[in-house]
Amino acid sequence: MTLYERTINLSKQRGYSLKNLAIKAGLAENSIYDWKKSTPKADNLQKVADVLHVSTDYLLGRTDEMNPAQSNNELSGFDEEIMMAFDGKPIPDEDKEKLLEFARFLKSQRGR
Repeated sequence: MTLYERTINLSKQRGYSLKNLAIKAGLAENSIYDWKKSTPKADNLQKVADVLHVSTDYLLGRTDEMNPAQSNNELSGFDEEIMMAFDGKPIPDEDKEKLLEFARFLKSQRGR
């Protein structure tokens, strides 16, 4: 699967059109469409990966693990995919962070 194909598939899973994904990443509206023919700059690739919550290696097809660093995270086993949408609507980033904070709090309370 190509970088462009992975980006399309993942953006659909996350509820973004390529145009919306590009805008959210701070890129020109149609810039991701250019990835069909040319490789993006590293910083643009990173911006898109950040919005999609995956590693650049995943987008490039170097790994099938979406976010290897997350497996070493203090909340390993916490499925961030659950937080991508609620009732079919995307959850705002600030709400996702609040949910992660709450999950950290619950984890800390279990140890008491």
